[in-house]
Amino acid sequence: MTLIAMIGAGFVVAGALAGCATGASSPSMSGGVSPSPDATSATPSAEIGAAWVDGGRSIAVVTNGSSSCPPVVSGQPSVAGAAITVQLAGSSQQECTRDMAPRATLVALPAGVDPAKDLAVTVTGAAQGEANLAGLATTPAAPSEFSPSAGWVNDSLVAIVTYGSSTCVPSVETITAAGGDVAVQFATPPADQICTMDIAPRVTLADIGREAGSGAVSLVLSGGGVDVSAPVPVLGTR
Repeated sequence: MTLIAMIGAGFVVAGALAGCATGASSPSMSGGVSPSPDATSATPSAEIGAAWVDGGRSIAVVTNGSSSCPPVVSGQPSVAGAAITVQLAGSSQQECTRDMAPRATLVALPAGVDPAKDLAVTVTGAAQGEANLAGLATTPAAPSEFSPSAGWVNDSLVAIVTYGSSTCVPSVETITAAGGDVAVQFATPPADQICTMDIAPRVTLADIGREAGSGAVSLVLSGGGVDVSAPVPVLGTR
């Protein structure tokens, strides 16, 4: 009876230890959803990226955090010479995935910013850091309304702006070389996904480094409800 009791006690202790280990690791391993205080809390980060988009009239600011809850612009960006300061606020989403990934926030540039000149970007608020954007060698014509655009964040990552429901941002399914272009196929959204009936710019990040080769790059966008008839040139340098 003493031996049986000792074995039983051992199982109880082991089970308790396993329960503690599972509880400690689940937030970082499950990729689950956390409720609202975590959704809106500020997460400072020194890893800031930026890309020219929309013909140089806007930039995509890239920060790290929950992929489903990118921060939003708070107030108007301020410009001083060749520098811009953008204040970000936490997402208004009530639930955010517990991952850590790059996500992008679209920032419309104030009048007076010349995309042909280098731009120093300072981010404050929900994320903090700095990035430098080299001026565009050739300033493209402003795209027509609701036209997609894209820009280099670094030597591999691009920010892609498309238009549609603000609550249903396209996600990348596949990236393949397509002659001199790079084909980006967006995933088909779930049939039961609920999307708001607005039309707004959405920013999707895609790592195209393996398929981009060298020189100028254009993207062929398809799928996910994105209807684009011509390749989209990627602005900026990498």
